[in-house]
Amino acid sequence: MAGLGDISIIDPVKLRKFIHFNEGTDQNILDVPSVTGQVTRFKCGGIIVGVRFNHMLMDGISLTDFISSWAKVAGEEPLSDPYLDRSILSPRQPPVINFPHDEYTKKEGERKSIPFHDQKGKLVYQSFCFDPKKLAQLKKMATDCDHQLVTPTRFELISALVWISRTKALKIKPDQATQLLIVVDGRSKFMPPLPKAYFGNGIAWACAQCKTKELTEKPLSFAVKMVHEAINAVTEDYIRSAIDYFEVMRKGLEYDQNICWITKWSRLPFYDANFCWGEPTQVAPASTLDNLVLVVSQRNNSENMVVSLGLPFSAMEIFRELIQWDPTHNCGL
Repeated sequence: MAGLGDISIIDPVKLRKFIHFNEGTDQNILDVPSVTGQVTRFKCGGIIVGVRFNHMLMDGISLTDFISSWAKVAGEEPLSDPYLDRSILSPRQPPVINFPHDEYTKKEGERKSIPFHDQKGKLVYQSFCFDPKKLAQLKKMATDCDHQLVTPTRFELISALVWISRTKALKIKPDQATQLLIVVDGRSKFMPPLPKAYFGNGIAWACAQCKTKELTEKPLSFAVKMVHEAINAVTEDYIRSAIDYFEVMRKGLEYDQNICWITKWSRLPFYDANFCWGEPTQVAPASTLDNLVLVVSQRNNSENMVVSLGLPFSAMEIFRELIQWDPTHNCGL
């Protein structure tokens, strides 16, 4: 795999050939296979296991459960049964919508911005590494600006920094709203939690939003607090309300440049899968949606976090400068 190098950088052109696609057949959700797999062997002895999955049917935890079971079959180990009763996430009758769910709706009269796919030029992809020292500096930078700020997680710090930097890089107008949609594992939010072997999609979306002017002019602690509060707002009641909202309104997530989606893979047990070839050296996405940012571990047993995203070329130039902030400068970016 010497020719591939560090695969933590999303590169659809380079990595797409290691994922099996049914080209031209994906017309709707029913045409997308639940899971497809492709195994590629290299002359050097390296192996890539490429997996594509239908995210409507399963989340990252279900995917890692599947890959773990697949590896157990390869090692002739016994399998445990998945929990397949998805009725536990069915809409309530009658539906009860007691939250606004701005993750699905745009405020009345707000001008829609330009989607990525309507912009001229292809996206460029880049990854940025956050080692423990840089994360500690980022934490100090946020808490020094607001001594009452609840101690943020690494993911909250990274999410806030990415949201600010991306918004500035895309030059979103000051009076427009900007949103950060954060993937939250909803399984543990239920009382009792969803069964450990539940096979399905148990994610929920947390929504942090404000005017661009607020996000870009206020200190980092402002964005960190918004991210923290948005994630904590995702409770069982919130998720049940979101399920009912979707059942009634049938509105999907908004998709334009003002909205950034972010998800974390660093805690998913991809590195536990062993197909009798040894533990994986590196796990990374081969492609992603245009406005999705992924946070992954750099390598197995690494404390470094890698942020991967795609932006138009001109925006990536600005984002690169902003993401490499000077922690000694001030509380802003």
